Amino acid sequence: MAAADKPPFAGATTTEGSHAPPLHVAVVMDGNGRWAKQRGLPRSLGHRAGVEALKRTVSAAPGLGIGWLTVFGFSTENWSRPAAEVAELMALPKRYFESDIGRLEREGVRVRVIGRREGLSTELVRLVDDAQARTDHNRIFNLNIAFNYGGQADISDAARRFAEEVAAGRKAPGDLDEAMFGGLLATAGSPPPDVIVRPSGEQRLSNFLLWEAAYAELVFQDVLWPDYGEEHLKAALAEFAKRDRRYGAVVADDILAAG
Repeated sequence: MAAADKPPFAGATTTEGSHAPPLHVAVVMDGNGRWAKQRGLPRSLGHRAGVEALKRTVSAAPGLGIGWLTVFGFSTENWSRPAAEVAELMALPKRYFESDIGRLEREGVRVRVIGRREGLSTELVRLVDDAQARTDHNRIFNLNIAFNYGGQADISDAARRFAEEVAAGRKAPGDLDEAMFGGLLATAGSPPPDVIVRPSGEQRLSNFLLWEAAYAELVFQDVLWPDYGEEHLKAALAEFAKRDRRYGAVVADDILAAG
């Protein structure tokens, strides 16, 4: 892709450097443990409060002009946490889908769970598959939940799939380009994120959407995830609206200013 080319699906730019609402917002749901610690509560209750924050955010997003929301729920690195905490994290999708899948289905939300299935229980895989099947026809809003996901692992898995295609004679090494590789990732079919939001005060991607983040704006917010809601999402969008997205290009005003 030439430096001046906009990636497909990029959010539209309006006058005075402002933007239409981003088509795709990605969120690192961070701070559950610290939220619980501040209140003298078990970390498990922080994670459960994080599910409530997810519900608030999903409810608010469509009204703010967001078409895709991708949230980071459980990373491939989270397996190293204490066994009791991992068990609690594994239970969160079950809690969320059992309480909300009917509403998501009725409200036109399409659910996709991206990440490796290895290591997940048979029951959890069944719940994930059921949630995806029940909402697959929906097109009003798209919710991607990254669970047992890591950006490096996803890139590695995609490379392995392409190598297998080459070994089978179905592809040649020269067939591979950025568009084809993107289609091998877990996020295939979704536009790249316009903005990646991380609450909790941390300022890093933590292995989230590494390939897809190439032209994403990054917004960091000093609020723990269980306290997150519509007002915080609005603040992230307001910050995004201030950004001058160039996708590697040099705009005419900059050339003139440089003399």
